[in-house]
Amino acid sequence: MNQTKRILLALLILVVLAGGLLAVEAWRGKALTKSLDVSLEPGDVPVYQEEALIAAFNAEDLSDLQQVSFVDAEEGKTQEGWLLYDIFEKYLNTRSWDDSTQIVVSSSSREKSVTVTWGEVKDTNNMVMFDLSGRGTLKLVSSLLEQLDVRDEWVQDVDKIEVIAP
Repeated sequence: MNQTKRILLALLILVVLAGGLLAVEAWRGKALTKSLDVSLEPGDVPVYQEEALIAAFNAEDLSDLQQVSFVDAEEGKTQEGWLLYDIFEKYLNTRSWDDSTQIVVSSSSREKSVTVTWGEVKDTNNMVMFDLSGRGTLKLVSSLLEQLDVRDEWVQDVDKIEVIAP
């Protein structure tokens, strides 16, 4: 192999490596841009995973989801809203979550939070759902889960959700 062919081969290798690096960086930039596309509006409930904002929604965004209801055992009032499972399926990529993935739903104004697992949320018989409060904010309720089965345990004025993968 003569000197010219070696130089051309070396240049070709450098061009291929540079092109590969550019392609990888372009792909990483797209992934970063997707996570930054989430913007918060007043009244939105932000969803964080590993301290990154991954989604946000409000009651108006849920209008196209099927509503469900149950009658609470304490006061006999109908609680009607949207399953947390349906909301997460609409806004998040839940395929990598296992049943032990924790979901912390909190209200800073009420200084209250509750932790449920993805397995509990996935089981739609538990009726883990958001209902509209009298003030128009979202409250997390459930008819069967021990940590949400009475009114005092419900999380009203929800303003943050955090997903903690195992």
